[in-house]
Amino acid sequence: MNESAKRARDIITSYDGKPLRIMEVCGTHTHEIFRIGLRKLLPPQVELISGPGCPVCVTAVGFIDEACWLALEKGCIICTFGDLIRVPGTEMSLAGARAKGGDIRPVYSPLDAVVLAKENPEKQVVFLAVGFETTTPSACLAAKQAKEAGLTNFSLLTANKTMPNAYKALIGSADAFLYPGHVNAITGNGVCRQLCEEHGVSGVVAGFTASELLTAMAVTIRLLQEGKPFFRNCYPRVVRDEGNPAAIRMMQEVMEPCDSEWRGLGMIEGSGMKLRAEYADYDARLKFAMPVITGRPNPACRCGDVLQGKIRPCDCKVFGKGCTPLHPVGACMVSDEGACAAYYQYGDIPAAKGNGV
Repeated sequence: MNESAKRARDIITSYDGKPLRIMEVCGTHTHEIFRIGLRKLLPPQVELISGPGCPVCVTAVGFIDEACWLALEKGCIICTFGDLIRVPGTEMSLAGARAKGGDIRPVYSPLDAVVLAKENPEKQVVFLAVGFETTTPSACLAAKQAKEAGLTNFSLLTANKTMPNAYKALIGSADAFLYPGHVNAITGNGVCRQLCEEHGVSGVVAGFTASELLTAMAVTIRLLQEGKPFFRNCYPRVVRDEGNPAAIRMMQEVMEPCDSEWRGLGMIEGSGMKLRAEYADYDARLKFAMPVITGRPNPACRCGDVLQGKIRPCDCKVFGKGCTPLHPVGACMVSDEGACAAYYQYGDIPAAKGNGV
């Protein structure tokens, strides 16, 4: 361990002040913090809570129902990232739709779906566009390429989301945020600075290696002791203040803001992205005259409370019992970035106490 890492560790382990609640917004952070054992360094008065930074986890139940409808009622080929396939809908998951004859195909990129549409001109291909600012540019690029190629058998079912208004909805839920470095790599730091200056929200942009997470946690704990709102970029090797202008332009060209439903947080104004009117031919809801589909989450699932930092996954009555990675009740147990999956994989389920979970 180098000297800077030792100093960061000492700051963390020597803290003996008032109780602190720090929210790791990003699901990848949740898993990495568990994997590297960072929770075990935290003194008992420092509580780490998970936030809504897993795109699959915050996707509404109704979106899964819409995708199943397209597969089973309209005979579309549904292309999706793999971890969305097993997320429960109201009556079934996409895996359930596949068992009923639906054509559900995992892909690595939205551009794979464009290629599939070119290779299957007789079939309608729909890509399930979920995710934050990190993955939205690639969905926009897919729509743009499809339009330029004159494809009439490709469309997007969108559930893309943006983080700024979600942060505002979470004000008061934690003393500070660990901001997701890959999101800020696209958006830049303007939103986080504005939250600090206008709303008194403290936060640190964190990377993903052990040393980067250790540093970000130490900086957060040290600055919280000063009692003043703060923002710091602890991921400068990737995150610039201006973000990625090319990716931002791509999103602005193809999509525009809209209200969006978040699992657990409800409808958040201006927190979603939809295709602009120029790309209406590639909007699956419009293309297939989709009826309004309202999903009903399983009442036993408490993913919404987990995503707001109100409870730990192990506080849910079905965690590790009725809800496991093999038989998930909620999205947070399915996704590789889900908090429940992280607690199940790395945690001591019978004990399930404190930061050593």
